[in-house]
Amino acid sequence: MPSSLRQHARRTLDDLEAAGRRRSPAPTAVLDARRVLRGDRTLVDFSSNDYLGLARDPEVAEAARRALEAHGAGGAASRLITGDHPPYAELETELAALKGTEDAVVFGSGYLANLGILPALVDRHDLILADKLNHACLVDGARLSGARMVRFPHADTNALRARLERYRERARHCLLVTDSVFSMDGDLAPLRELAALAAEFDCWLMTDDAHGIGVVGGGAGGTTAAGLDAEAVPLQMGTLSKAVGGYGGYLCTHGEVADLIRTRARSFIYTTALPPATVAGNTAGLRRIRNDPALCARPRALASRLCERLGLAEPASAIVPVVLGADRLALAAQEDLLEAGLLVQAIRPPTVPEGTARLRVTLRAPHTESDVEALAEALAPWVDRASMEAS
Repeated sequence: MPSSLRQHARRTLDDLEAAGRRRSPAPTAVLDARRVLRGDRTLVDFSSNDYLGLARDPEVAEAARRALEAHGAGGAASRLITGDHPPYAELETELAALKGTEDAVVFGSGYLANLGILPALVDRHDLILADKLNHACLVDGARLSGARMVRFPHADTNALRARLERYRERARHCLLVTDSVFSMDGDLAPLRELAALAAEFDCWLMTDDAHGIGVVGGGAGGTTAAGLDAEAVPLQMGTLSKAVGGYGGYLCTHGEVADLIRTRARSFIYTTALPPATVAGNTAGLRRIRNDPALCARPRALASRLCERLGLAEPASAIVPVVLGADRLALAAQEDLLEAGLLVQAIRPPTVPEGTARLRVTLRAPHTESDVEALAEALAPWVDRASMEAS
């Protein structure tokens, strides 16, 4: 290995360490739907995105086991070669039914979905308008497309209108993209207003529903929560790795658009198919979501309970942020909660804007009321500190 490469890596890591921003995976064993093991610590997990506990659900595991026995361990090839194994059709039918669309396309992950969808739909002749707090994969997909990307302040529909008035007529097509539930703040996009602007200016509205499916809108996600349908939001993207309990990404849309994506999206064409067991497990998870509205309502209900105990505003989703500001303060809070037996991850820039390092709390259906009470007690001093810092 060239010495300059090692020196570059060492210097960069030292700089990150000094700034409190070096990252490394923490080996974590999942004990059950509530608890994990890190080293010798058993912790109640308030960081996972497995909102409904379906990653450990017996029905989901059994569906995956049956597919493993019937179809083997791997996808073997891309879906356009020999990888379009039988469980895929069932999964895409289930997704389209949940989202109220004609068709669905499944990708290897949510990130791969956005890297493929945006460049398949728009190019250098077109315009993308994006919420400033969109997930990184939407940003990266927009950059890969070659389209002009113009970002607008978070959830600011007046600023969006001004940008549409300035830029829309110069572009052939316009794609308006937003998270439906924002992953670091837990708030919902103003989809009704965005849909109205999209209709007025002839834009295609696309939502990333990674943190909405299974949690808001009775489990159907952000579009349903906003009282909209597939005509108003023609591109509903999301992931299967959070509330669904499995892995993969998807786009729910009209039939012709789905066919175009299968033909043009590079991250669909050139990626090996998901393993059959994963695909079948995803389908079982989606069926639980469609058939168990009480399960889907529980994470948000627990989030409401936590916020009430802490004097925080009513949450819109299962995500409760405690913004502390400084990176090292967020890390200190994380360690304090670990000592209390609670896993709540500190989130630092560049994942969140400078000066907004935070604890990101995710409430999940398997949590008990006593879990939430213990969390509220441990968080209270940090919430008070954050309030004092803000004032």
